[in-house]
Amino acid sequence: MARITKDQVKHVAHLARLSVTEEEVEQFTEQLDKIISFAEQLNELNTEGIEPTTHVLDIKNVLREDVVKESLKNEEVLKNAPDEQDGQVKVPSIME
Repeated sequence: MARITKDQVKHVAHLARLSVTEEEVEQFTEQLDKIISFAEQLNELNTEGIEPTTHVLDIKNVLREDVVKESLKNEEVLKNAPDEQDGQVKVPSIME
């Protein structure tokens, strides 16, 4: 039984604004099904008593101290913007 359908692949491609051919849909469906199948094998492992990890090495982020500095003037920032409106950078709409 397939864990992912061609319609789901087409839907995700549409959301990502990708144009895919029927051959690619077939290929991606098979590949994603194999990936999901492999990931499901991990559910069979006994992880009782294992602490969750975010990284294999015990690494901590080294952050600099926050220092308050004067920021750029609005006029300076907007002179580098390709377009501005009402004191803000104007960008193309992404909503259809």
